[in-house]
Amino acid sequence: MADVTILHNPACSTSKAALEQVEASGLDHEVVRYLRTPLDGTALRDLLDKLEDEPTDLVRRDPFFASLGLTDDDVRTREQVVAVLVEHPRLLQRPVLVRGQRAIIGRPKSRVPAFLAD
Repeated sequence: MADVTILHNPACSTSKAALEQVEASGLDHEVVRYLRTPLDGTALRDLLDKLEDEPTDLVRRDPFFASLGLTDDDVRTREQVVAVLVEHPRLLQRPVLVRGQRAIIGRPKSRVPAFLAD
């Protein structure tokens, strides 16, 4: 089992930077390209159990979010977050790093080194 799992989007500069930091750390890691292999409801609930951020923070508020007619009211609860991300995986905030029983959203980039050092 890998020391660190990174939910990664190679088209995202912040995600690429986090992956570079993980690789430089020397920790054994697994890269999950979540757009190719979306997380199901069970995996998302497990991730939320570990996430140090608020569940709603896991959802990107970008133009796609708005084009779907979604608002903050649609992602207030854990179950709403799970439902939205199961249906629209591209709204998953990126990168997400998981280490043991802890997980963070790797934004801003400065959060990643401290997480890897713990």
